[in-house]
Amino acid sequence: MREHDKALAPVHRAPACRTLEELDLLVTKCRACPRLVEWREHIAATRRAAFQEERYWGRPVPGFGPPDAALAVVGLAPAAHGGNRTGRMFTGDPSGDYLMAALHTVGLASQPTSTGLDDGLRLHGVRVSAPVHCAPPDNRPTPQERDTCRPWLARELDLLRPTLRTVVVLGGFGWQALLPVLSAAGWRLPRPRPAFGHGVHFTAYGSGGELDVLGCYHPSRRNTATKRVTMPMLVDVLGRAAALAGLAGRCD
Repeated sequence: MREHDKALAPVHRAPACRTLEELDLLVTKCRACPRLVEWREHIAATRRAAFQEERYWGRPVPGFGPPDAALAVVGLAPAAHGGNRTGRMFTGDPSGDYLMAALHTVGLASQPTSTGLDDGLRLHGVRVSAPVHCAPPDNRPTPQERDTCRPWLARELDLLRPTLRTVVVLGGFGWQALLPVLSAAGWRLPRPRPAFGHGVHFTAYGSGGELDVLGCYHPSRRNTATKRVTMPMLVDVLGRAAALAGLAGRCD
């Protein structure tokens, strides 16, 4: 990697961000993973037949939600024709609608659907993000891509730390990505580290507070179709997380 490219890598750029707004802007300019850059831009150029008339975002997708969130929801990565098309996490695909419907039921989203940047959706006390910010082929980032992208998530959670009380992790990939981030940030995790599972809950301890972490199956099309995760299951985990975060009935 050239010296100029090294300077632009997430490991160098993310820690210097002072605000989430600055972080989100730099995330959208990241080109650190060649395979992901090629794939996201290929999808944006070819497009799905149903969206042929749309202009795809085709860039890394930043987190979404207020900078003083008490609850973070960590997924996997943007969908090729969802976030990679619309430019917002969990937006424009069935997974996004499933998640937003559950957040709306709990009282943390202003509406039950997530279709585009101009749809009026607002999240209350919740920020949605992912350990990988580019759409990966077959929805499978490599471990190296996960590790390269990790500084963005680490800095995002660090900037949220003054208000963050709870994290919900959607899927095993996000779980494996998040726990090293928390450990590196100084959170004391249980030993042995908890294995991922739906409904798993542990508390991490750090200087100045506690952080509750809950696992939840990802609301992917496959998981919802096979009933691996149902709406009541998702609502239950998010409701527990909202209570732990001190959030309740904030939707207007």
